[in-house]
Amino acid sequence: MMNANARAVFGPEGPFQLTTIERRDLKPHDVLIEIKYAGICHSDIHTARGDWGPVQYPLVPGHEIAGIVARVGSGVTKYTVGDRVGVGCMVDSCGECESCRRGEEQYCLNGHTGTYAATDRYGQYTQGGYSSHIVVTEDFVVRIPDGIALDAAAPLLCAGITTYSPLRHWGAAPGKKIAVVGLGGLGHMAVKLAHAMGAEVTVLSQTLKKKEDGLKLGADHYYATNDPETFNRLAGTFDLIVNTVSAKIDLNAYLSLLAVDGTLVNVGAPPEALPVQVFSLIPHRRSFAGSAIGGIRETQEMLEFCAEHHITPEIEVISANRIDEAWERVLASDVRYRFVIDISTMENE
Repeated sequence: MMNANARAVFGPEGPFQLTTIERRDLKPHDVLIEIKYAGICHSDIHTARGDWGPVQYPLVPGHEIAGIVARVGSGVTKYTVGDRVGVGCMVDSCGECESCRRGEEQYCLNGHTGTYAATDRYGQYTQGGYSSHIVVTEDFVVRIPDGIALDAAAPLLCAGITTYSPLRHWGAAPGKKIAVVGLGGLGHMAVKLAHAMGAEVTVLSQTLKKKEDGLKLGADHYYATNDPETFNRLAGTFDLIVNTVSAKIDLNAYLSLLAVDGTLVNVGAPPEALPVQVFSLIPHRRSFAGSAIGGIRETQEMLEFCAEHHITPEIEVISANRIDEAWERVLASDVRYRFVIDISTMENE
């Protein structure tokens, strides 16, 4: 095994500490990646603080990973040393179930292996990208196009694919009216992607504080949800609503904004239950759905799409000793729009 420098939490309240973790020796199809940048996702915070269930400490979060191939196993055919690569929310799956054979490893019927806070096929507890190196089987590594800088590429591995996948699945295209709930790390990517797909895009945010940003990012319209008139004005409007917020909202109010056969899809994952009245769905044949990340094939497709359309997230690069501060700012919605850790600062105190 090799040692990697990392930042870990040793309990649900943190703080982060500099530590050393072990990475497995390379198996024949493994790739050793020297991590250059790691994005900070709200999921990191939920997981580390036990919002989604108990976890094992110390925990190294991070599933938005961009770096350079440092070494490859004897059987690797997809990558060579020096390649620009990324790793997202998964590092393995069974590879045999119907979902995996279809290229949708995120829905592996036997459960995919998360990049952190999971147990892999070797019995090891996975640790994520707030670290200097990671070892991943080549089938769960993606290639970062030359047109995308590594720091900007990192958030695409979660925020990018989490919004791209439902937009593709529910047919974002010219003639479609799409609303994005929340203009944060996920929401700003949903706006950029839906706009590039040709849809008419509306942002639904609590206030108009970020309206100027939303319009610059590609939104055609921007409404404040703290204004009750918004729900009257937009009733029955949208073909698709992508809810990106990880907090409790009145789903029934948002469902009323859907047109006939419209769908509200949740990609934000609040820890509490969200009640839905069936009569918010039945009269207009509306649907309420959820969507996870995308599979490896779709993630690569998303990266190529972003390179073609010059789409990158809005990022703030920070040093590793500012992770605690960044987490608090994420919880306060005080980031425009994604923090990215410069891993070269990992050893700085």
